[in-house]
Amino acid sequence: MERHLLVIGATGKTGRHTTELLLQHGHHVRALVRGLDGRADRLAALGADVVEGDVLDLDSLAAATKGIDALYFTYPIRPGLVDATANVAQAAEENGVQAIVNMSQVSARRHTASNAARRHWVAERVLDHAPVPVTHLRPTFFAQWLIDTWADGTGELRLPFADGRHAPIAESDQAKVIAAILEDPAPHAGQIYPLYGAEELDHYEIAEKMSHALDRKVTYVPIELDEFAAILRGRGAPDHLIQHLLAVAVDYRNGVFAGTNELVKTIGGSDPLDVETFIAQNRAAFDLPTTT
Repeated sequence: MERHLLVIGATGKTGRHTTELLLQHGHHVRALVRGLDGRADRLAALGADVVEGDVLDLDSLAAATKGIDALYFTYPIRPGLVDATANVAQAAEENGVQAIVNMSQVSARRHTASNAARRHWVAERVLDHAPVPVTHLRPTFFAQWLIDTWADGTGELRLPFADGRHAPIAESDQAKVIAAILEDPAPHAGQIYPLYGAEELDHYEIAEKMSHALDRKVTYVPIELDEFAAILRGRGAPDHLIQHLLAVAVDYRNGVFAGTNELVKTIGGSDPLDVETFIAQNRAAFDLPTTT
């Protein structure tokens, strides 16, 4: 049955995959974007109803939710999450939206050193108190993080994670779960789903798998928090993001990001990608220019 669905942040990491998947399944998809750029044009070419708006602008959000059966909400790690969440709840209630899928994070909890993770927990509670049924997703670190940490091309993963473990999860696998819930939200109402990839690994094991998939040596170098902060500042990361990443690095060491389950398969319908397969599918993102 065709449904009218809204994807907020449709050009972002999980939003793009979710939009594409829902269109493939024959749904009417409204894609809310902050700017009309090439990414938005590509979604429009696939059949999405692309609208420009901002979740911090209640009126534009209210317009985007008109005629919508269910929506997916994701927000980047930057200030404004709780305000944006309240706007989503209000607009959804005003327009009779029947379900919300909310992207949170595995470290979301009331007592956490991360300002962003604590705000995710508060945002979950805001949606829980709204009259629209909601499903919260709490993924571990995205597999795409491996691309981001490879950005300097040194062959070293310099990260403050000690020997902690997690199961990297691909954006495309999260999209399968999101799409399945949007298509049939009732069984998932009120649930909190932690999402994991195929295999739990430490970063020594991740580096080995990257070495194999890329046919070049990749080494994990554990570092301390102050060096990590300096690396992030050198990349131009804002203070809000740096504070979050330093706090979750400690969470990671303490096992908060660890674990596995079968939710991607049971809800999304297929096994999640393992790390080597993900890297193989995204090899171009890891390729480096030849140096002499």
